[in-house]
Amino acid sequence: MFNSCLRQLNRQPLLVAIRHCSAEVGSNAYLENLVSKSPVVVFMKGTPDNPRCGFSNAVVQIMRMHGVQYDSYNVLDDEKIRQGIKEFSKWPTIPQVYLNKEFIGGCDILLQMHQSGELIEELRKNGIISSLLEEELEKDKSKPAEK
Repeated sequence: MFNSCLRQLNRQPLLVAIRHCSAEVGSNAYLENLVSKSPVVVFMKGTPDNPRCGFSNAVVQIMRMHGVQYDSYNVLDDEKIRQGIKEFSKWPTIPQVYLNKEFIGGCDILLQMHQSGELIEELRKNGIISSLLEEELEKDKSKPAEK
């Protein structure tokens, strides 16, 4: 891609070439790049340390309970990302959770997955061990073996 961008520089004005070669903030290409950077990505209002809405806070708390490391993007910082992510996922609300580039859902879906135990399984399928699962495994190890 870089070589094609260099070829573009020789044929077009610089501004056009740069616009052509870099993904515009909020575009599908830009958002695809963001969700590809980490196994778990959350688009939220605020930050994990300072969620700015109850739904974003609920997602942060679920992630903390499971001990999941994730990248987060504060949609309040950029209106293009806030609107773009809704179009990208075809989902109208924030927060939005992605697991290995796949849109999982918002707060309500993540909460249902957490309550049913499905989240632990989805994380496991993607190579992420939930802290809650580790706790269960430790409890099982400490129980005496039945005869």
